[in-house]
Amino acid sequence: MKKYAIVIEHRENNLSAYAPDLPGCISTGKTVDEVERNIREAIELYMEGLREDGEPIPEPLTAVAYVELPDAA
Repeated sequence: MKKYAIVIEHRENNLSAYAPDLPGCISTGKTVDEVERNIREAIELYMEGLREDGEPIPEPLTAVAYVELPDAA
């Protein structure tokens, strides 16, 4: 099983998500749960398209981490 990092961004009226290791694989949703479901489906469809086209499946290379900074005074 491969794990692909996703990035969820808050927008004015919804959320968007993308998978950095899968160029062009994006989705949107109104809630975090919805956008996570939608990006999972988008990734599955993306992979299906690659397989149908005989293209290689990209390896997951992106790592995710957070940097904690003190609150500004």
